[in-house]
Amino acid sequence: MKALVSFFFLSTVLLCIHLWRPVTASSMKNEKDQLALIDLKDGITHDPLGRLSSWNDSLHFCRWSGVYCSRRHVHRVTQLNLFSYGLVGSLSPHIGNLTFLRTIVLQNNSFHGKVPSVIGGLFRLQVLVLSNNSFEGMILTNLTYCLELRELNLIDNKLGGKIPEELGSLSKWRGLGLSKNHLIGKIPASLGNLSSLIVLAATYNNLEGSIPEELGRTSMDFIQLGFNRLTVLVRIWVLPFLISGTYVLQITVSFGLVPVSLSNASMLEYMNLHNNSFTGQVPPNLGRLQNLQEITMAMNQLGSSRGDDFSFIDSLANCTQLQIMTFSRNFLKGPLVSTIANFSTQLSWISLGYNQIYGTISSGIENLVNLTYLNLASNQLTGSIPSNIRKLYKMRELRLRGNRLSRRIPSSLGNIVMLNILDLSSNNLIGDIPSSLAAFQNLVALRLSNNNLNGSILNDVMGLSSLVLLGLGGNAFTGSLPLEVGHLINLEVLDVSDNRLSSDLPSTLSNCVVMLDLLLGGNVFEGEISTSLL
Repeated sequence: MKALVSFFFLSTVLLCIHLWRPVTASSMKNEKDQLALIDLKDGITHDPLGRLSSWNDSLHFCRWSGVYCSRRHVHRVTQLNLFSYGLVGSLSPHIGNLTFLRTIVLQNNSFHGKVPSVIGGLFRLQVLVLSNNSFEGMILTNLTYCLELRELNLIDNKLGGKIPEELGSLSKWRGLGLSKNHLIGKIPASLGNLSSLIVLAATYNNLEGSIPEELGRTSMDFIQLGFNRLTVLVRIWVLPFLISGTYVLQITVSFGLVPVSLSNASMLEYMNLHNNSFTGQVPPNLGRLQNLQEITMAMNQLGSSRGDDFSFIDSLANCTQLQIMTFSRNFLKGPLVSTIANFSTQLSWISLGYNQIYGTISSGIENLVNLTYLNLASNQLTGSIPSNIRKLYKMRELRLRGNRLSRRIPSSLGNIVMLNILDLSSNNLIGDIPSSLAAFQNLVALRLSNNNLNGSILNDVMGLSSLVLLGLGGNAFTGSLPLEVGHLINLEVLDVSDNRLSSDLPSTLSNCVVMLDLLLGGNVFEGEISTSLL
């Protein structure tokens, strides 16, 4: 998502570039554009890749690297594309002498200083991409004279001041990228006049106030306003422009209810309301968003304490394109409704951890055969881990820590051989460790601490050389620490504290050369710890 806006502008630019570099006798006589280019080169203090080495008298300037001339006006430069040249320096005001310029791409260099105001006099300019530089100063207000301007990408610079109201007069504007700057003030209501605007990105600034209702008049497909100081999210105004075809909504603000009107955004594919202070229930009619692929409302204050906060799941099950569902770290209370089993098999990510879910894990979860991530940690789930969870063979991470799950760890878990992380810690699980867990050849973290597990620690589990973390503390394991612990050559953390282990520590522990934390307390071990682990 982060790269989407930058890619939008870059791809637009690359598509519009025509690689025509005609040279005729008449064009050789014209020096105006050539002199302007030489002045531009003089502003460059470092060219580490030697990309401007061709800018000399041995070649006609229309054949210089990054320079493209018109087919009709063969002596005039129409496009300047210095994308990722690694150039360091300032942008010469003589760029204003290239009066036939339609495209300027300076993305991903190290230009500094102010953007020359003469750019506002390039009345043929259609695309201006200055992203990923260190330009300072304020956004040029005289860009309004560039009546043909369609794309402006200023992402990732050091620009300050306010977004000029005057920018709302450019009727042909389709993309505006202002993210990662130091912009202040409010979002101008005049931007609502940009009826052709498709992309608006202004994340990571210091913008404040509310989002103008006038933006509802635009035709945006992509809007990013997150990580500012905006105080009001989407009111009813969001409805008109979402219906017209918005595919991405990502806004980070402060508070309020999630508007029911979002369900009218029939084209919406990505909804990210992460890390706000929204309260109340999740709208119950989001199932109308038939194109929805991702919904993220984590880290809010959602919930009503009535115990029916997961009723929205019934509706979301109708979103047959849904792949990612994240509502973790809220105050959602209630049982995990069985309807979750009716989700499309496209669903690959469920994160509902750190809420107040009670009841049991539905056995119908076996239907979600493409699930790769399931996080139900830190809730109030009871009962057992369903044995048919074995059918989720694509699972990479299973996080069930901090619940009240009881009974034995199902041996069928061993069928999920692609697991990278298994966290069952801080529950009420009993019995021994199933030998089937030795099938986890890709397991990086195994957390079984703080349960009621007993028996011996299996030699086979100690043979999982992929393990980086093994947490077995706070149980009732007996016997010795197996010699096979020496096979854990990638292990950084080993916790077997607060068990009933005894006997000498195995000398093979010295093979765990990358060990950072070794927790052995609360047992009756004998012997000495290898000096290599101290």
